[in-house]
Amino acid sequence: MKQLRVLLFSAAFGNGHLRAAEAVIEGILIKHPSAEIIHLDFGDFLNRRINTVIKYVYSEIIKYIPKVWGRFYYKTAKVHLRPQSEHFLSRLGRGEFLKYINVYKPDFIVCTYPTVSSILAQLRLEQLLEVPVITIITDYTVHSHWIHHGVDAYIVSCTEVKESLLSWGIKAQRVHVTGIPVSLKFLGKMDRIHMITKLGLKSDVPTFLVMGGSYGVLKSAKRICKKLADSLVPVQTIIVCGKNKKLYISLEEVIAQGRNPVLRFEFVDNVEELMSISDLIITKAGGLTVSEALTKHLPLLIYKPIPGQEEENAHYIQRIGAGCVAGDEEELEELLSRFLKHPEDIEKMRRKAAEALPGHSTERAVEEMLQLIHA
Repeated sequence: MKQLRVLLFSAAFGNGHLRAAEAVIEGILIKHPSAEIIHLDFGDFLNRRINTVIKYVYSEIIKYIPKVWGRFYYKTAKVHLRPQSEHFLSRLGRGEFLKYINVYKPDFIVCTYPTVSSILAQLRLEQLLEVPVITIITDYTVHSHWIHHGVDAYIVSCTEVKESLLSWGIKAQRVHVTGIPVSLKFLGKMDRIHMITKLGLKSDVPTFLVMGGSYGVLKSAKRICKKLADSLVPVQTIIVCGKNKKLYISLEEVIAQGRNPVLRFEFVDNVEELMSISDLIITKAGGLTVSEALTKHLPLLIYKPIPGQEEENAHYIQRIGAGCVAGDEEELEELLSRFLKHPEDIEKMRRKAAEALPGHSTERAVEEMLQLIHA
């Protein structure tokens, strides 16, 4: 049997694109252990300095002036790019792409980032590229930048995204609702009692998990932890601080003076375990974080989602009843108080979270990809 060759393109604009691509790699290797898979950052095909500047500017906008990003996102969400912009994107890096692809000769290409997907799809329409292009939309909404009639197959999160693609004229047989691929470790069953005991927590007390996004830890994270630490209703908190060393250090006072326990971590590689023992996650609304939480049937309390795709992801979670959105600190405090006093509300959201995904999203996505080349 011919060895399967796959090329994946993602981009380091937030970890979601990377995590989705890594999940696909896991899924392919389960089906084809000998597969040869290359995973590349789209930015590697740009001028290194330009790529660094783009990432820096994007991260600074997201951190400090997210409303500017939101205005740009919504202004362009429902319109096709102007011909000049589309021409620029279609030329961006295409020579390097073609050269690389022609040497590697993959059986199919997977994209988790819209710009590279558009470039490759345009090459498909021009019949300069013979390899099928599969695009994974990593959110619960569709921006026009994802839309291109040269894409051979779309992997999407939910029926709402499929319907949106159909409204843009994408053929139904090209759109596959599998759920956004997440790492297979999120499917595993955890020994909750063992994990809680190992962390020094109690199995009969609710556990709230606090996590930030890729471009800065959740705003007001310290105040969230302090409210939970001082709560008269027993609760235990786990917070992942990531790169925010200042936050990590500042929590010493909260931990020392609080009535309830607060566990703090910097970087972790066992998010799936922390989600497994938690009753509620307080977080941003990145597409992969949302998908991982839903896979673990973990209700979400989303605080101040970034305008744009995160805001749309948050609205989706609220619509399906798997979580709530707090737009300011007052709303956040009201929701935290409600969930502490009425744990049955959390349980209702957990049931909705369990209903939200078809299950085994990565396996289903990989099966659709393989069907494309076996058809």
